[in-house]
Amino acid sequence: MKKILLPLLVGFGLTAPVSAANPQVDRLADQVEADVIKWRRHFHQYPELSNREFETAKTIAKYLESLGLEVQTGIAKTGVVAVLDSGNPGPVVALRADIDALPVTESVDLPFASKVRTTHEGFDVGVMHACGHDTHIAMLMGAAKILTTMKDQLKGKVKFIFQPAEEGAPAGETGGAEVMVKEGVLKSPDVDVIFGLHISSDQDVGTVYYREGGIMAAVDPFKVVIKGKQSHGAYPWNSVDPIVTSAQVIMGLQTIVSREVELIDSAAVVTIGMIHGGNRSNIIPSEVELVGTIRTLNPNIRQHIHKAVHNKVNSIAQSMNASAEVTLPLDYSYPITYNEPSLMRKMLPVLKATAGAENARVTGAVTGAEDFSFFQEEVPGLYLFVGGKDKNLPKSKAPDHHTPEFRIDESGMKLGVRLLSNLTLDYMNNPK
Repeated sequence: MKKILLPLLVGFGLTAPVSAANPQVDRLADQVEADVIKWRRHFHQYPELSNREFETAKTIAKYLESLGLEVQTGIAKTGVVAVLDSGNPGPVVALRADIDALPVTESVDLPFASKVRTTHEGFDVGVMHACGHDTHIAMLMGAAKILTTMKDQLKGKVKFIFQPAEEGAPAGETGGAEVMVKEGVLKSPDVDVIFGLHISSDQDVGTVYYREGGIMAAVDPFKVVIKGKQSHGAYPWNSVDPIVTSAQVIMGLQTIVSREVELIDSAAVVTIGMIHGGNRSNIIPSEVELVGTIRTLNPNIRQHIHKAVHNKVNSIAQSMNASAEVTLPLDYSYPITYNEPSLMRKMLPVLKATAGAENARVTGAVTGAEDFSFFQEEVPGLYLFVGGKDKNLPKSKAPDHHTPEFRIDESGMKLGVRLLSNLTLDYMNNPK
């Protein structure tokens, strides 16, 4: 995920009664916490990049098998899925954790810091769990232990999904949640609801952040190729200048969000991140390539921006006697990470009971993206943020995700384990 820092709180919470915490879950979470920390440290020390999580998957599968679960491997290349069948009729609840690391060289001085290096896109790189996926694996393994122990209290089945390649498959490959869905991960047994968590390095341990509707943005990369006529830079009147045209296109694209989109309830972003064109100072080239990204939190706004990008680019190019080709989306596309409102309201008492009412907090949406959204396109689902910052560390000094300095307070993981367990138990006993 490209950006995980959470914005300021925007509300006081949805109105809902507060349930009582499950004391057995609390006791079991206390007992499994040391193992959760041990697992997290192992995965942190031995990270693997997207679609290369072979040893990670083996470790996960071996543990799930030790719990007596029905385990499948090799889903979406390196994914692991296990099913816990209570033997009682009821819904199928899926719990998901992402398992891949990033091409980042760790700078944090930890006894279990990653020293792993590998080749990525032709470059020698360090490998690091710089977004907290190691904690996600450990928390879901902890929840699997608790729910297996409490099997007699379950109604239905639990599907544990350990997903590879959330950060994106390598060039020329496919992967992640989209591929898992295509390969039938939500079928046999058919999933009724899915829950997922993400650790947050800038929010205090013991807190959980939630939001109805769009909580993370859709992401749509795009490419624009402006074609003109090459000439000597000293005689620009002989050219159709794609560089000047591109400059006008870039500025024009910014007016889509600032002048065409109603931003009161939902943010949107149109960013150009790469420009390629020309090879000498005195040659006007025949072609310029622009590559960018669109982030939206509202389906209607997403549709409008897609249409507006085509209109804006082609109209500006035509006005400059140039031509343009727009490829949108470019090579992948993530839907909006959307928390189904009625499900969010239904499960809010569980969040408040588990974390404490004062620690279950509404958050604003973020324009980062998450491929958990592919699961939510198929079945109702909730995606939540769990605090992973030492309470004594000022928020201004909390390290960003996707950086060499990234670190979390491991005591925050126990809340994640409890949330996954309680959400499952509550939904199974109150599915409607």
